[in-house]
Amino acid sequence: MFDFIKYWKIYAAVSATVILLGLFSIWKWGYVYSIDFVGGTNLEYQFNPGVTKQQVEEVLEQSDVEIVTLEQRTDNTFFIRLSAIDEQKEDSLRQVLQNSLESEITVIRTETVGPTIGAETLRKTAIAAGIAVVGILLYIAWAFRNVNFALAAITALLHDVLVVVGTYSIISHFFGAELDTLFVTALLTTMSFSVHDTIVVFDQIREYRKKHGVGHIEEFANKALTDTMVRSLNNSFTIMFMLLALVLLGGVTVRYFAVALLIGTITGTYSSPFVATPVAVWLEKRRLSK
Repeated sequence: MFDFIKYWKIYAAVSATVILLGLFSIWKWGYVYSIDFVGGTNLEYQFNPGVTKQQVEEVLEQSDVEIVTLEQRTDNTFFIRLSAIDEQKEDSLRQVLQNSLESEITVIRTETVGPTIGAETLRKTAIAAGIAVVGILLYIAWAFRNVNFALAAITALLHDVLVVVGTYSIISHFFGAELDTLFVTALLTTMSFSVHDTIVVFDQIREYRKKHGVGHIEEFANKALTDTMVRSLNNSFTIMFMLLALVLLGGVTVRYFAVALLIGTITGTYSSPFVATPVAVWLEKRRLSK
């Protein structure tokens, strides 16, 4: 049996470093928000024959539109983000580009979202996350008849949320990843995955306490982690390999969604043995010492 709990200070130092770096990034750089949150129009055009980014940029600058982003996705495909425009304006802009550049445009994607919908998305996301946290807290407290286990699981969950949002801010700054509704989906999935592994460990601790009494919580925690570690890693690796394939081969649309899920899976796998369990042991030892 390996003494996992003995090295809790190392785990705390690793977690604090990652979280503080992420919080610094959020404070310093924030995020690149998608139109899901700030509103706007996304256009993806394919030009035939191909044109250069500079040519497209020059025509757009002469048009009565506000350019937010212009990216060349392939040799003849461009992604354009503008402040919100209606369908008529988009049709007019496309005609101007075709005539000015003498190139036929095939529309790959057009989408327009107003800022009101973005605010509504944020509000619903906060409500969904709050309901999830309260539900998990109540369920674990009821399932294990122990509030300390529930508090430890929520601590690990908040740890995972902070790691994902902080790390994504760094990726957003250096690689241009957008914070969109897919990121919200990845964050909520991370919350569920975090608790999933934690419950497996806690359930094993509960079995040992039923057989041998409640007094040796640290020893039971080390036994439970030793019993479940290999299975937990094997389960997580199967998910990580699939997500890594999506990151490398999945294309631009889902790449950063897969990256957020991959970060969530890694931190969820880490937090169950190295955050939730040490916190549960500490809380139980405090309770039993009173």
